[in-house]
Amino acid sequence: MNRLYITMLLFVAMSCLSQHLLAQSLFQRVDSTLASNYYRKGDIDTLYILRPMTKWTITARMNVSGAKIEAEGIDNGRHFNAEMEANRKMSLSVGVSYLGFSLSASLNPAKLMGKYSDFELNFNSYGRRFGFDFIYQDAKNFSGWHDHEGMERIILPDGLLKVKTLNLNAFYVLNSRRFSYPAAFSQSYIQRRSAGSFLLAASGQGQHATLDWEQQMDLKMTNIGIGAGYGYNFVPKQGWLLHISALPTFIVYSKTSMTFGDNRVPLHYHFPEAIITGRGAIVRQWGNKFFGMSMVFNFTNIGDNDNLSVHNIKWRIRTFFGLRL
Repeated sequence: MNRLYITMLLFVAMSCLSQHLLAQSLFQRVDSTLASNYYRKGDIDTLYILRPMTKWTITARMNVSGAKIEAEGIDNGRHFNAEMEANRKMSLSVGVSYLGFSLSASLNPAKLMGKYSDFELNFNSYGRRFGFDFIYQDAKNFSGWHDHEGMERIILPDGLLKVKTLNLNAFYVLNSRRFSYPAAFSQSYIQRRSAGSFLLAASGQGQHATLDWEQQMDLKMTNIGIGAGYGYNFVPKQGWLLHISALPTFIVYSKTSMTFGDNRVPLHYHFPEAIITGRGAIVRQWGNKFFGMSMVFNFTNIGDNDNLSVHNIKWRIRTFFGLRL
């Protein structure tokens, strides 16, 4: 009987060891494949850009964002303009990346304390050749003013304007061998020498705004634009990186409807209508540490001042500190 127990224990132990070795072998093969793809030099010029020689990256971030809507035009022969701005949003996040695969979690302190009821989703991806920014905002805390020729300025408090906005900007890097967007925005590459690149771009915006003031205003618009721009990574000396890029896209499709009460206000296409995305960053790294700041700015212009023009402004500033392990 004792021999039977010993045999069974040895069998269980060997089975567990075999499964452990199998799992370890599978993990090593997966890890080796990921590492091979991650460090693969491919068609990049390693004198200009290079992968960090570590597998793990841990990054802490603080994001601050804001939004503004401006309107200007003619109403019954009189000039008017208005400006509405949302309360600024701040969030804190921590991200972990392993061989290019990332996971992050964020929180908004003001929202947790019940002081902020808006919702905002930011999702971005910065690849060596292709990247995009996706921003969705559902805001109800706009405040501002309205000026009408011959009348006193009217102050518009929180809660009158409700806006749902979707912004999407995508780009393609032509000189991906020497110019790296990720070096400035995700730090998954290191820019070793200064380089620039022409960029192809496409932008889209959808918005639904409702203003409850005297008579209800309802604005719905969809815009799609295509264009090109330029980005430049400046490396003044080792360990420093300054990035700037501009991506103007001209609107090729626009569908807009605007009503005040029962009256429909025409908003005709007027060249040039555009969606412009600007980005900037500064990064300092030494050893396995890095810190810096980045900015993304979206500006949309539709309509004309002789009838009605609407400007949308959306921006985000991010500060970050990270470790490569």
